[in-house]
Formats: sequence, C-alpha cells, structure tokens
Amino acid sequence: MAFTLKQLRYFVAVAEHGSVSRAAQTLAISQSAVTEAIKFLEDDLGIQLFDRHPRGLNITHKGHQFLRHATSILAEVSGARRALTEKEEEIGGELHLGVTSLMAGYVMSDLLARYRRANPQVEVSAIEDNGEYLEHLLIGGELDVAVMVVSNLHDKLALQMEILDVSPYRLWLPIGHRLVTHDSINVDDLGGEQLIMLDIDEMGEAAMNLLSALGRRPRIAFRTRSVEAVRSLVATGAGIALLPDLVYRPWSLEGDRIESRDVSGALPVVQVGMAWRKGSPLSPAARDFIAIAKGHQAVRDR
Repeated sequence: MAFTLKQLRYFVAVAEHGSVSRAAQTLAISQSAVTEAIKFLEDDLGIQLFDRHPRGLNITHKGHQFLRHATSILAEVSGARRALTEKEEEIGGELHLGVTSLMAGYVMSDLLARYRRANPQVEVSAIEDNGEYLEHLLIGGELDVAVMVVSNLHDKLALQMEILDVSPYRLWLPIGHRLVTHDSINVDDLGGEQLIMLDIDEMGEAAMNLLSALGRRPRIAFRTRSVEAVRSLVATGAGIALLPDLVYRPWSLEGDRIESRDVSGALPVVQVGMAWRKGSPLSPAARDFIAIAKGHQAVRDR
C-alpha cells in the first residue's frame, strides 16, 4: 500500500519539530497517529527515517533525503489545488524580487520555482543584497516584494510584511562534545567555548548581542558568510554555533554529523517573511507571488 499525503504531513512535522509529541501538538492529533504514520512510511520505504533517543528524534541521512521529496510533493499538491480553484486568467507582466543572502538558499529557490511553474508568462527578476538596502529599494518602488528576515525591518511604518516562518535559535555541536549528553543546556554552559559566527542577514550580530546581553563575552573562533563553512567547522570541532533552526542540517558536506540542542533562557527567534511597500497597489504578478508563498506555509503548518 502506498503512503498518503496525510502521512507525509505527519513526517514533515516530526522532522521539523524533532519530536513526536511536539509534532502531534502542532497537528492537533494523537501521538499514536503520528507514530503509526512514521512506522508505516519506514516499512513502506524500507529505510529508517529517524534515530530514536531519550530527548526525541534525529532525522537520518536517508530521512533527510526523503524530507526534500515530501515537502516538494505537498507543495505541488497545494499548488495544483490552488491553480484549479483560484486562477481563472493567466498572469503576465513583470515581477521584481529582492532576497537576502540567507533566504536565497533556504526560502527563495523553492518559492521561485513554484511561482514560475504557476506563472510562466511573468518575467521574473531577482537581486540579492542586505536587508537594509532591500528596504530602500522597496520604498523607492524598484522592487515589488522582498523575501527576508522581517524581524529585523528598520522601516516598519513604510512596509507591509507577512511572516512565513518563525525559527528559534539552537546550539550546533560536533559529535562527542561535552554538552551533547546534557539534558538541559543554558547560556552559562557556553562559557569558554569557541564560537563560529555566520555573518549574513544579521545572524552574527544577533548571536553576539544575545550572549553579551546575558553576560557572556563571546570568544570568536571564526567568522564566515558561508553556512556550509559553519557546518564543516562545527562538525570537525573548531567551535560551536548559535543559529536559527531554519538553516540546521544534520550533516556537513563532508558527511560529518552535527548535533543540535535547545538552549534554555530567553533566546530570540528569527521571523522569515516577505515585505512590500505599504499603501502601494500590488500588480497581479506580485499578489500571486505573495499568495503562493502563503499557501506553501499553510501546507507546512498542517
């Protein structure tokens, strides 16, 4: 028997939350229903999707590969339903998009692919830059929509925003690190640790401000604008990192494992979303981009 869309949604929820109980709470269903769905998928696919441990679940390498297919399938089904029920006329014209560096790799690529499939007659152009400059272009009318970290907006009075995802900060650790076995990690445990800083989309500044506000002077081992470099450095024991869960992947490019842990305390969250000029009429092409992005998030929230 083939797996169902409902089982795929349950699997995606568990992968995102790292826990059957948290996934069940988000989905508003019983934990047994989620557990049964995961077991069915593993039996049907003949692979182990998760490694079980006392604190929850870690997605396996095969599970991570299947996750990409699962999210794509759910997005395609949502897009097909939307195309049949909402769109009556083919949209044309131009769409000018902006995107920050982090969002280009983790959010925009998928959104843009689905938008182009839904609107082949729209001529799309996109530029990548820092958030402050993208705000300038939005206010000046040079961009229709920007995909960015909206929790860092400077001119909220001039811009309208839509939150697509909220991603908490988590601690990245190499296998064998002394904190991996801790049931609870707090900021005091990070004293003396070398930190790997990601300096894009204000991630490095946010982590520095966080630790400074909590009385911890960070010791910076390495600064980089590459997420893959952070993964490799953490995995090989060069340091630890505090980054939003959005960019976490359990393996480096070299195939080394990276652990991720919650840190107790008032850690900030990253709000990922879209922004456009407030009070300015949106073109049909821009309105449909916003609708597709919101529809994709609705699939992830089910």
